[in-house]
Parts: sequence; C-alpha cells; structure tokens
Amino acid sequence: MGMDKNFSPLDCEKKIFKKWETSGAFKAGSNAKKNAESFCIMIPPPNVTGSLHMGHAFNNTLQDILTRWHRMRGFDTLWQPGQDHAGIATQMVVERQLLEQGELSRSELGREAFLKKIWEWKDQSGDTIINQLKRLGASCDWERNRFTMDPGFHDAVLRVFIELYKKGYIYRGKRLVNWDPFLETAISDLEVEQIEKSGYLWRFRYTLENGITYQHPISFNEDNEPIEYETRDYLVVATTRPETMLGDTGVAVNPTDSRYESLIGQKVILPFANRSIPIVGDHYANPTKGTGAVKITPAHDFNDWEVGQRNGLRVINIFDSKARIQIKDNKLFLEDCQPDKFVFSLEKLDRYVARENIVAAAEKRGYLDGVDSEEHIVPHGDRSNVAIEPLLTNQWFVDTNKIVQPAIDAVRSGETKILPEQDAKVYFNWLENIEPWCISRQLWWGHQIPIWYDDEGNEYCAMSEEEAQKKANGRPLIRDPDVLDTWFSSGLWPIGTLGWPEQTSELKKYFPTSVLVT
Repeated sequence: MGMDKNFSPLDCEKKIFKKWETSGAFKAGSNAKKNAESFCIMIPPPNVTGSLHMGHAFNNTLQDILTRWHRMRGFDTLWQPGQDHAGIATQMVVERQLLEQGELSRSELGREAFLKKIWEWKDQSGDTIINQLKRLGASCDWERNRFTMDPGFHDAVLRVFIELYKKGYIYRGKRLVNWDPFLETAISDLEVEQIEKSGYLWRFRYTLENGITYQHPISFNEDNEPIEYETRDYLVVATTRPETMLGDTGVAVNPTDSRYESLIGQKVILPFANRSIPIVGDHYANPTKGTGAVKITPAHDFNDWEVGQRNGLRVINIFDSKARIQIKDNKLFLEDCQPDKFVFSLEKLDRYVARENIVAAAEKRGYLDGVDSEEHIVPHGDRSNVAIEPLLTNQWFVDTNKIVQPAIDAVRSGETKILPEQDAKVYFNWLENIEPWCISRQLWWGHQIPIWYDDEGNEYCAMSEEEAQKKANGRPLIRDPDVLDTWFSSGLWPIGTLGWPEQTSELKKYFPTSVLVT
C-alpha cells in the first residue's frame, strides 16, 4: 500500500498523543532514577472560557521543553495542568449565551439556577483548551488535571481566607475601587486599560461665598508678570467630567499659586446643588494646567480621594451601580444642600446623558466659562470595554503590606531568581509600593466569601453555614453575596493542586516548584 500523498497532522497528532498517554510517559515521576531530585512546573491555569492563543502556545512550548528535558535526564518530574474558573470571563460568556438563545437572564434565573447553567456550560465547553494543549503534544500529567472550583481546591481557598481573616490580614472596608458599570462589579488595576480619547475640558464658574472678591490677573508682560487684573466674585474650575460635579466637596488650588493665595480657607457655592464647599491649598493642583483650580470629588476620582483625605473633605457618592445619577434618597448628597429643581431631573440618567444636561444647564445660567478640546486618558474595563468609574463601595481587602515581606526576601537572598534579571527591579517596585488588594467581586460565579452576618451586622467567618450558625448561637444568618477575585484562588494553585492543606507526599516532593514560565 502506497504512502498518503499529503501529510495529515490531524491524524498523526491524535494517534501519537494517544500512544504517549496510554503508555503513562507523562505521569508524575515517570522515568525517574532512584532517589532522584524533583522538578516541577505548574501550568499558569488558562481560563476555562478560552482557547489557545499564540502566548499560550509559546509559553507552553517552553514549559514542555524544560519538563521533557528533566524527565529524560531521570528527574522526578511533574508538569501540573489545570484551568481557572475565570469569574468575570465565564459569567459574561454564559450571560451572552442566555441572551442569544432567548433564555431567562441571570437576574430572572436567580443565583442557584444561573450557577447550574454555568456548570452545564463548563461540562460542554470547558475542555477546549485541554484538547488543544494535548494536540500540541504538551506532556502534562493529564490524570492530575485540576480546576479551581474542584471541591478539594475550593476548600483550600476558603481555608486560606479564614486563616488570613483570623490574623486580621483580611478586612472589610469602604474604599475607592475600579468599578465596571456594565458588569456591576469591582475589578482590579490589572483589568483596566488606559485608552486615549478625544474629549473636552469644560470651565465652570463657582461663586465665592459671602460676596468675597479677588483680583484675577488677565494680562502679563514679557517676563510673565501680571500687569492687569479684573475683580472676580467667582472661581473658574476646569474639568473633563462635569457629571461628577454634584459630588464635589472642595476646590483645590496650589499653595504656591499667587493668583489664589488669598482664597485658601474661603468657600464657594457649588452650582445647582448650592452646597458650600471649601477652597483648600494642595500640591495636587497644578498651576500650569487648566485654570489651576480643580474641583475635588473624593468619591469619584482616585487623586481626589487622596486630596480629600489630606484635607478632611466629605465623601459623597452620586452614582448607582450602573453609573446612573442617584440623588433622590441620597442622605449624604442632600445634607447641607439646597438643590435646584433641575438637579432632580437628572435622577437615574446615565452619566453621559447627565453630563450633556449639566453642561447645557450651566450654559443657560451663565455658569459655563468656556470649553476646550482635549485629548485625555480614560480607563476602560478590559472585558466590558466600558469606561471605569472610581466608586466608593464596601469591599473585602487583603492588607498586602503585611504579607509580602517573605516574597521580597526570597528574591533579595537569591533563593528565587527572576529572569531576565533587570525585571527584579519591577518586582521590587510592585511589592514595596503595594496597595491593599480588593479581593471581593460582585459576581455569582466563583468562591463565595465564607462570611455570614446576623441582624446586627456581626460577622461570622466559617467553612460552612452550620459552623457559622454554631458560632452565632443559632441566630438567623445571611451569607455575604460576593465572590473572591479569581486571583485569590489561582494564587494558591501551587499548593492547592498538590493536596494542601493535607500534608501529602506530592506536596513534600514537588513544592516549592522549580520554575514558573509566564
């Protein structure tokens, strides 16, 4: 019988891989010499929603070369495979599918029925990436394949949360987070893309309180010294985001800016809201940018939050979870404020519609001083492609400062090496300037936070509702609805896949692992 005219990789790949797999060539410890040194690589778990892209193919090929090389030399070798449940990505895929098939939406289904749909989807589509890796010839120990929502792994994740909670390293607090108004959840800095957009810089007039005036320079000589002034009873602030104006609680000027020196400590009246807000001296205000006077909205801007903290300014959130105006029953907004009728017409409007209405109303009433075109950076969610809203919400945080020292020491002492070596600089920069890590997500798919509350808001941290109930002496409890950030669980991948918290022989043998290719 003659040879096939064309080579068909499809047939050969499947056949060859089957041979490899059935022979047990890729099993942990296969071909190991007696008392061999161990060598272990953990696959950075790809998203269960995904299919391979070039990055996967490249880094998995490097892992495969290292694994096969050590296996052939008689090391006790393990290349550990698995997939990440990928909270946001998976929930989005399934929600989109329900929409396309005209089925009930997530909110109509309710939590339990929706999670059932995700598990169904996972059973049908969750192996795409595994099958692609097998076709590549990846020599993982496929019998040990793990998933971050496996029962054993799930317990390990909850146990770590409980341990850190008991030590006081995990806490619940109100902080500003990156909020995705489309997905209605907090997301991490790493899930935010900075996108340059053409926009505008609007200038608004905020009237000075109690009839105060000051001399504002309007013309200058060649040495840039003011030679002509005009008397003003208002301050001009510049902003790219008029829609946040209703949440302003201060105006910042630079203490070295001679134009506004005399105004620090005075107050202005916030247009439309008629709230009296202070003028503060803060180095965040740049005298050469805009008008040098900046509106400060601590609840809707990370820099403004810092200015607010330094100067004791109030924090007023004016958006709901979809980034629509929410002021009607908003106690913080209504306090010390006599809003115009116009303000209430903005209720439940999308932030960009509210922006148009505010600018139009400001122009009509003489509050608008002018508009300039401007290119500026707008942060967007990398999955939803929607502009991110800094939002003050109750979230769970890890006090990362308290736990990163061993990781810093490991690289400093040379116990762990980073290649290429110049990247150690980036590593130290990250860890030495680390912020608290927001680990809660307002999603349904993922590891639900193991905290229960009683009627008085007391917290009970436990592995199960039964255990929490015991701690609460049988009081009725409600579980925290949030789930943990996907990275909280994938951070435990090296130990969770080796059987931790049980002290297994694999854990003893293969941990710490030898190399991470990512």
